[in-house]
Amino acid sequence: MTMQLVILLGGGAFMLVVLFAFFWDDSSSPNAKKRLDRVGGTAPIKNLKETTHAKLRRNTSDSNIAIFDRIIKATLPNPEKMRERLARTGRNITLGEYLIINALTVLVFYLIFSNVMDWTKIISIFMGIAVGLYLPHKITGRMGNRRVNKFLATFPEAIDTICRGLRSGLPITETVATVGHELPDPIGIEFTRISDAVAMGRTLEEAMWDITVRLDTPELRFFIIALAIQKETGGNLAETLGNLAELLRKRRQLRLKIRAMSSEARASAMIIGSLPFLMFGLLMAVNSEYMMILLNDLKGQILLGGGLTWLSLGVFFMKQMINFEI
Repeated sequence: MTMQLVILLGGGAFMLVVLFAFFWDDSSSPNAKKRLDRVGGTAPIKNLKETTHAKLRRNTSDSNIAIFDRIIKATLPNPEKMRERLARTGRNITLGEYLIINALTVLVFYLIFSNVMDWTKIISIFMGIAVGLYLPHKITGRMGNRRVNKFLATFPEAIDTICRGLRSGLPITETVATVGHELPDPIGIEFTRISDAVAMGRTLEEAMWDITVRLDTPELRFFIIALAIQKETGGNLAETLGNLAELLRKRRQLRLKIRAMSSEARASAMIIGSLPFLMFGLLMAVNSEYMMILLNDLKGQILLGGGLTWLSLGVFFMKQMINFEI
């Protein structure tokens, strides 16, 4: 029991550290404010030049350990997709750090399944790999989706700011820089990167397509395509972008309306999906020896795995039934 308690506490502490590392936001720290001051131009010219030269040097390493970096580049079949997924989170998480977190999570859950739950080694290995790979993947996906939603929430206001700047006679590049300085993260940081890339000699369209790696949304693509079409055909760019901002607001309103109309179905799916786990917990509290057969016996483990599989399929199909494309 002492060993099981130590493993359980260690695994819980490890998961708390992982969640803290993933969700910690350092935008309010003094160092972050200094970085924002450098971007805004309030830092000394020497520091600004050093920052600019540092940005010009592209870091292509996936780990600070040279051997591990070469192993990642040699063994992973398509690491670029994983880098893009990590870039969507807005955090400076390298691919090497992500893989180390996956390996440690697999090890922790293997120890929990094998020592605390007393499963066989084969099942503990497979379940540890499944949970250890799924949990960081799910966390990074939620972080990326949350950042994209924050971007879309203020994107129409950013377009309105650009329209006001264009109507006052400013060029499009100056209005993009204004958006980067005035609006909060993530839209402010992304538009600041666009402005820096244009200042380094890239075209506005190329700089905007670069941020679609981190924010690949239809709304952003509409904006880039509208700029590209106006560049080829001409016309009133402020009016075009104003209509686009109104369209994006209507899309958001429609999405919220669909979410409200499907709230009953989502609540039913959550209740149905949580009932097996609630009943399992209640029966464990009432008669733990009766329920431990599912965890210790091979036949019970097979039945438990089959039940979880069918439950996952049911949740997946219910999610697809209430998921609408706009």
